[in-house]
Amino acid sequence: MGDLENIIGLPDDADLDDHARYDRATFAFETKDYARAAGLLEPLVRSAPGNAEISLLLARSYYHAARLGPAEQLLLEMVERWPTDAYAHLLLARTLQRAGRAEEGARHLKMAEAMGLDG
Repeated sequence: MGDLENIIGLPDDADLDDHARYDRATFAFETKDYARAAGLLEPLVRSAPGNAEISLLLARSYYHAARLGPAEQLLLEMVERWPTDAYAHLLLARTLQRAGRAEEGARHLKMAEAMGLDG
């Protein structure tokens, strides 16, 4: 926890309920603290694997934190579970491109574009 949080007495991340954890993770993501956002979101995804919104935010956090392996694994699970999620396909394509595997990501990029997202 940061110094300011200690001064104003905010609870530790581990002491948060799921709603507060999601709020803090969203704030961390918006302030570009992607590693912290991922750490906050991981238990939420484990407890609610059917929540596409939380899973996608975790995948985005992994991507921006350059944790490409976990991002790829989660996104592969997502496109299998939700094959019509264009953004998951796009992010998977970008993750594979960033990992130097653009050829593998090409089909996901085409899927995203076919669903209306620009690559």
